[in-house]
Amino acid sequence: MIKLVEKINSLFTTLIKVYTNLYKKFINCMKIHLIAIGGSAMHNLAIALKNRGYFVSGSDDEIFEPSRSRLLKHNLLPDKIGWDISRITDDIDIIVLGMHARKDNPELIEALRKGLKVYSYPEYLYYQTKNKKRVVISGSHGKTTVTSMIMHVLKYHGLDFDYLVGAKIEGFDTMVKVGSEGEFAIIEGDEYLSSPIDRRPKFHWYKPDIAVLTGIAWDHINVFPTFDDYLRQFSMFVELINKDGCLIWYEKDKNIAEIVDNKQNLRNIPYKALNYNIKKSSSEIVYKDKVYDVPVFGKHNMQNLNCARIVCKELGIGSFDFFNAIMSFKGAAKRMQLIKETVNFSMFIDFAHAPSKLKATVDAMKEKYPDRTLIACIELHTFSSLNARFLSEYYMSMANADSSVVYYNPKVIEHKQLAQITPEMIKSAFGNNPLVFTDTDEFQRYLKSVGWQNKVLLMMSSGNFNGIDFELLGDEIIKNI
Repeated sequence: MIKLVEKINSLFTTLIKVYTNLYKKFINCMKIHLIAIGGSAMHNLAIALKNRGYFVSGSDDEIFEPSRSRLLKHNLLPDKIGWDISRITDDIDIIVLGMHARKDNPELIEALRKGLKVYSYPEYLYYQTKNKKRVVISGSHGKTTVTSMIMHVLKYHGLDFDYLVGAKIEGFDTMVKVGSEGEFAIIEGDEYLSSPIDRRPKFHWYKPDIAVLTGIAWDHINVFPTFDDYLRQFSMFVELINKDGCLIWYEKDKNIAEIVDNKQNLRNIPYKALNYNIKKSSSEIVYKDKVYDVPVFGKHNMQNLNCARIVCKELGIGSFDFFNAIMSFKGAAKRMQLIKETVNFSMFIDFAHAPSKLKATVDAMKEKYPDRTLIACIELHTFSSLNARFLSEYYMSMANADSSVVYYNPKVIEHKQLAQITPEMIKSAFGNNPLVFTDTDEFQRYLKSVGWQNKVLLMMSSGNFNGIDFELLGDEIIKNI
């Protein structure tokens, strides 16, 4: 009898080892296929999943830099460009569908026919982080900056965590990470659509434990044709905060204040801009009788900074530790990013493209360089910015610039199947008589002809002004000063 029990125990132990090994093998060999792998977020997800040990494949009908080089480096670049249903095999465990694909995508149709599990990008991120404490940073502006500040502070203090952020950040190899050992997930919550077959805003998927609302200003007119439609998405987002969760919000935004007033049982923490003094290369913050030099500037960034401080406090990092960490913060790519600087010239690029973002960025630049002439340039590149009905939202958004320039490419308007706009319409809409260019070469010739002594060049776009090399342009300007 004793020998029989020993044999049973031995067999049971062996079975546990077998199943454990099979589980590990399953985890490491799970096959994930990304449809539209070339996107900014999608190619970062592909790299993150491969780093975790998954078998990752993908497809796309166009892949541009830097996605192409990064996918190639990680041996993830598709063997051919285009869609191919032969890639959709029965052994694929998960399909992640990017926004670049259309709902009639042949690979998507084949995956659905086979009954494979298809996730949108945000749905899959929620699936990966559902057992973690999720911080979701939302709002029409400032999301990336606040998210990157929080991430920097957590990493500075040695914490591991999952994350999604909308720009490249110094110290982080990818813009997304899943499967960390840490208890937190820090997520930039975009209000745009989840996928071609999931019309919910991305941030409705994340169900935050800590939610942030930085501000609400109408955007994405192609999806939310009225401001009320747009505002409703943020109200719904607040409804999705988990029980015992909280909302951290900018107290001077009347739209958010109205949402908060209608959520009586919600724990909410309002914030405002920190008090600061402008220095030559930083901003000086005095907080509880201590002085900190932080490498960001502008009132809007002082709002972002205070918001990130409160989030970190909710995660167990006190204000003293927060400020000590943030002093080494380098910022996120294309968020008031300094490209070139001499003793009498500075050149910045910024992701600003919506009216509220333009105003905040222009105001910050003028505040930092009050004695220099500010020439602010905006590329109309998004669906909303190129929509004639939306143009009036830009009225006086660059009023604090000494000179303003608007560039747009008529071919982009054709590609987006919008009605053409004219330079006269833009001048009327912006209200401060900007120069308007529709040709990249002509625009660059103008920039090179300006006498740049004691001036600041600010270039704002969600694109790249139809392929301008900012580093090269900056070098050529400096050479002629």
